[in-house]
Amino acid sequence: MQLPHIRTILQAYRPLELTDEPIARAAVAVVLQERAGDVEFLAIRRSERPGDPWSGHMALPGGRMDPHDTSLTATAARETHEEVGIGLGVGSLHVGRLDDLRAVSRGRPVDLIISPFVFALDSPREAVPNPHEVQAAYWIPLRSLLDQDPHRGAPLALGVHGYPEFVHEGNSIWGLTYRILTGMLDILRTASPAAVAGR
Repeated sequence: MQLPHIRTILQAYRPLELTDEPIARAAVAVVLQERAGDVEFLAIRRSERPGDPWSGHMALPGGRMDPHDTSLTATAARETHEEVGIGLGVGSLHVGRLDDLRAVSRGRPVDLIISPFVFALDSPREAVPNPHEVQAAYWIPLRSLLDQDPHRGAPLALGVHGYPEFVHEGNSIWGLTYRILTGMLDILRTASPAAVAGR
């Protein structure tokens, strides 16, 4: 599946938007780029920080909405630039939005709603992690997720925490990030099952 096809599908998608009040809001960015014929997404490993329930986890760039942010889309773009130095203005396209999710920590719902936004870059870029927030950044081929997708017959992988996970080069992607990525794969599969299946 190529990036223009993914853009078309996600631009047409109408996401579930949660409007619970007075719950805090946050946004993450699913940043896509195409390189050497592969569509890649950007993942980060969060820095180890005391008091952060997601400390050291694999994640997507993002964070809580700031009072100065004009929208949740702006939050996702600001956090991406702060965390990995990638601007999502010129040279990128805001493709669409995925379903809102309620954050969970240690198996319990948190009063925080996460809104994922998808962006497509015009050309490949390198991420420069901000060490205060990000330990490392990775461009991961989307096919790596598809190869592990139980809908394609792959066995469901459970990580050390007992939850489903994707693994890339020894990095475990689970929890909220796993839910966001599988949600995106479900949208792509429903709209274009043959393309996602690799047929």
